[in-house]
Amino acid sequence: MIFMPNNYEFKPGSWRRRFKRWTGFGDWPLQYKLIVLFLMIGILPSIALGVLVNWTVNRIVDEQMTANTLQLIGKVNQTLDNNMENLQSITYLIGFDPAVKRFLSGEMSGDGTESGEGNGEAPHALLSEEKSERYEIRQLLQGFTTLYPEIAAILVVNHEGDYISNEMYARSDGNLTEESWYVEAAQREGIFTVLGHPVQRNVTTHVFYSNDELISVVRSFVDPDTREVTGAVLIDLKLRAVAGAVRGVTLGKDGYLMVTARDGKPIYTPDHSPIAGIPPAWFPEEESGTFVREVGGQMLQFMYVTSSFTGWSTLGVFGASEAVHEVRKIQFYLVCFLFVVCLFGLTASYTLSQSISRPIRQLMSFMQKAESGDLTIRYWGGGQDEVGMLGRSFNRMLLQIRKLMKLSELRERQKREAELRSLQAHIKPHFLYNTLDTIHWMALKKGADDVSGMVESLSHLFRIGLSKGSDIIPIQDEWTHITSYLQIQKTRYRDRLHYELHLAPEAEGLYVLKLLLQPIVENAIYHGIKARRGPGSIVISAEVEEGMLLLTVTDNGAGMSPERLAELRRLLEDPLSAMQEPAGGEERSSRSYGLLNVQARIRLTFHEAYGIHIESAEGTGTRVIIRHPLLHTVPKASNEQGE
Repeated sequence: MIFMPNNYEFKPGSWRRRFKRWTGFGDWPLQYKLIVLFLMIGILPSIALGVLVNWTVNRIVDEQMTANTLQLIGKVNQTLDNNMENLQSITYLIGFDPAVKRFLSGEMSGDGTESGEGNGEAPHALLSEEKSERYEIRQLLQGFTTLYPEIAAILVVNHEGDYISNEMYARSDGNLTEESWYVEAAQREGIFTVLGHPVQRNVTTHVFYSNDELISVVRSFVDPDTREVTGAVLIDLKLRAVAGAVRGVTLGKDGYLMVTARDGKPIYTPDHSPIAGIPPAWFPEEESGTFVREVGGQMLQFMYVTSSFTGWSTLGVFGASEAVHEVRKIQFYLVCFLFVVCLFGLTASYTLSQSISRPIRQLMSFMQKAESGDLTIRYWGGGQDEVGMLGRSFNRMLLQIRKLMKLSELRERQKREAELRSLQAHIKPHFLYNTLDTIHWMALKKGADDVSGMVESLSHLFRIGLSKGSDIIPIQDEWTHITSYLQIQKTRYRDRLHYELHLAPEAEGLYVLKLLLQPIVENAIYHGIKARRGPGSIVISAEVEEGMLLLTVTDNGAGMSPERLAELRRLLEDPLSAMQEPAGGEERSSRSYGLLNVQARIRLTFHEAYGIHIESAEGTGTRVIIRHPLLHTVPKASNEQGE
């Protein structure tokens, strides 16, 4: 035990040094160091591991139980959806029946007993036919209730208020089209709607059912030509169809299922359920999930799945504190394991301290991390033992490796800069030959009247192209450069070439990589405008969008085929490799080299997030978009190159 003097003053950061000086811990043999370390940290990690394992097991079991319960609830919900989809199919079958269509159109009389106009037997024949059709409709409805015993009754009503049903009748003479269920069906215009329990309606069934024993669904019929509602069908489903799918499912010891409507009102709840309804505010926004609420002084956990078809929510309800037997068993085994581990750790600490294998393995782990690429790792041991000496040698080795890597990176960067300058040098002769050819052509054809203007434009091109060796120039210089180039081409092509340049105000103070636009515009002229019939136009714009500078060159020339466009986009993914590939003919070389050159310079100078994107349609034209970073000043590296 170490005793401190009464006048000891604690200073942050000095206690480690004083502890080593007083105890000589830094120079202790490795055996004693291991004994102290095992006594201090041998038990705490075991306890932390036990807590972590316990938390992990509880979480995994809870997640699995939640997933299984939600899956079970989802299957019950799917069963309910299937029942409702069957009812929806029945409404479609009813609407397709020819007799029902005549009834909905109003061609039948209100009660089937009125006589027609005039004398003779024709009215009686018409009346008999209507009675026969009404009988057929009732037989059709009766057939559905026979096929599906869970259907209590079906009622069909037309837009005049007349109705036909197998088991349902109106309590009074009121017009059924004024009923709330009919109004809601008419508003939804042919969409199948689940109403839930019937409330305050003017129809009932011959077999008396209470409102809590029925589920009502409704769908209106819409004339496909006029889009007017011609009537509706109302179906009452027995609640036992819902109860049969839910009642047999149990959750844990005391859990159960219940079904609620969109507004939280119960559709089905077991007899022993203390919950009359679920407030809509309790449900999260997701279609499925869990939540915990206090009901009647008891904390209950709810798991729910909401149907997108019916809007019903099927909920599993059980106590939030219900224990899981398997979890308690795992916890018991975990406590026993921790006890054995702690006892073994205390016993083995003395034995393990007699060996130096552990610190060597620790140093080996550091070496493995360095081997995987983490050269920033360091061994911080300051002892005078063998491991400390190895650690210091290890640190010196990592420093030397980092120096060599930095030297290699510097050489690689210098190599890329040399490649960049080599790429730039290829553009100038290519354009120079075209310009001199243009001057020669003008001199032969017209004399020397316009030669001075072209020479002046050419001088601008060379001046900006050289730019005192700088790779980054103001965008105004690039704009002057491409304007001079277009003036030369305009002199050559005259009315066959029209161009527009738009420089956005927010882009005027920016800097760009030089000679970006000229190869793109050259391609637009020689492979777009020149290849089409009649005059063509080129529009060049510069604007700032989404944190970058967008340089766009658009022409209405011949465009490219989908195959050629796909091939060009593939080449632009790796421009340096593409430029070293053998060219596929003169056409490919002339079309692709300028684009690949610009793409390579942008990628080498900045990042792969920037570069060229091409959009083209054959016979329509081509648009080339250059994504360039926002440079408000000339980068330092560019200044040094210019100097």
